[in-house]
Amino acid sequence: MRAVVIGGGVSGSASAIALARVGAEVTVYEAYEDPAGPVGAYVSLAVNGLRALDTLGCLEQVQKAGFPVARQLMWSGRGKLLGNVARGRNPQDTLHSVTLMRADLVTALREEALRSGARIITGQRLTGSTDPLTAGADLIVGADGIWSATRRELDPAAPQPAYARIYYISGTSDGTAIRTEVSRQGFNWIFAKRGVFIYLPTPDGSIWWTAQVASPQPPPDPAAVSLADLAELFRTEPQAAAVLRAATAVRAANIGHVLAPVTRRYQGHTVLIGDAAHPVGAGQGASIALEDAVALARSE
Repeated sequence: MRAVVIGGGVSGSASAIALARVGAEVTVYEAYEDPAGPVGAYVSLAVNGLRALDTLGCLEQVQKAGFPVARQLMWSGRGKLLGNVARGRNPQDTLHSVTLMRADLVTALREEALRSGARIITGQRLTGSTDPLTAGADLIVGADGIWSATRRELDPAAPQPAYARIYYISGTSDGTAIRTEVSRQGFNWIFAKRGVFIYLPTPDGSIWWTAQVASPQPPPDPAAVSLADLAELFRTEPQAAAVLRAATAVRAANIGHVLAPVTRRYQGHTVLIGDAAHPVGAGQGASIALEDAVALARSE
């Protein structure tokens, strides 16, 4: 069987591994020159995603690229602890959620795909399932994300992404420079007046953070949103303000999008997986994409 995968991110690389393991001749076409690249910030994998990685044979590599996060803490803006629960797992589950940089996750998956025999072609954007490069394929996997061209080909009336009334800015802070008391454990969510502020202490002493800013309109120029703007938005939340004061790096803002349910996920020998089929957040987007890859291979 010859399989063509459109998109070399998390879902595309994972499906390449899974399909190659069941004997398919797999070619992945990725629009970016570097499928890992400096795209996005950190991602978290819940235990369902980790078990999918175990099935794919690359759980250990991904665990080494990140670090386990056992707990999730939820705070009011004033610093009152609202909840402390197991992160991405049942409390009795000994397999802990893993957080790592998206680039490191894609790198680990891509390397495993190559070891499994898949071919990865970068810098090549396919226009969908009718692209000439898909000719002769027995299976076409649309793993081309929330803006999927493959989804539009399957169903011209398919839903299109819409602004979610939220935008995201991520960065890194020097944890050793923070004198104000902040939580030094777990995945922390602060429910603030202007959105949600998330921060996560890492083993090297730094703090990874994301500001989820609620806004009826997206910023006219996402790249122009500054650290000073964030500091003003979260100035009434002491923990968030302390993390932002110690910031050492800030990434450009990303606009949040939502997608109405996709009703046509396959047609003929073309199938959608990952964000092309069902984008989700709150730590499950990457995990469900990994599960998709395993389910796809098992159906072949």
